[in-house]
Amino acid sequence: MVAVLAIMALLIAAHYEFTPTELVVVLPSADGHTGAVVVERDGRRTVLDQPYAADRVGRNSGTAKLSEREVRSTFGSTLAAIPARPARFLLYFVAGTDELTAESKVELARMLEELRRRPSPDILVIGHTDRVGGDADNDRLSLQRAERVRESFVAQGIAAERIRAAGRGEREPIVPTADGVDEPRNRRVEINVR
Repeated sequence: MVAVLAIMALLIAAHYEFTPTELVVVLPSADGHTGAVVVERDGRRTVLDQPYAADRVGRNSGTAKLSEREVRSTFGSTLAAIPARPARFLLYFVAGTDELTAESKVELARMLEELRRRPSPDILVIGHTDRVGGDADNDRLSLQRAERVRESFVAQGIAAERIRAAGRGEREPIVPTADGVDEPRNRRVEINVR
């Protein structure tokens, strides 16, 4: 998904000139793609579809292309206040246990680094199982998996009140299977971070 960030700001001109200025700037997404913003004012329609394209009303009205440096200078504090994009991670488990697979232990370490970069993450940990075993056992195991990951986060210094854990048993498989089928991709915990 191409993300477009349009920044609108009211700026008061210096030297006691109180003419408001409206500035719309299109920023590229983190992966470099740029969408489009349509600005309509007083019967005039302008399409901004290039990185750092800008439309200004007030003093120096018109369209322009700003440099990244000009945008950072003008909107630095606003850009710094934008929260990190939500992130999603998957960890997988050994059949019938709450023990992570070897690959997921490596992923957990990488994920913890990402979480440490976020000052106040909101984390949802949802455990799942494959379709081997009974419903009650799978409900219990899925919650146990989610709680185990939650405890790992808390042990690494993430505030417990920022983490919610839930188990879904075998109800939401990634790979639909018949009952009793051992599917490794369904034995997982989903971690959603905002």
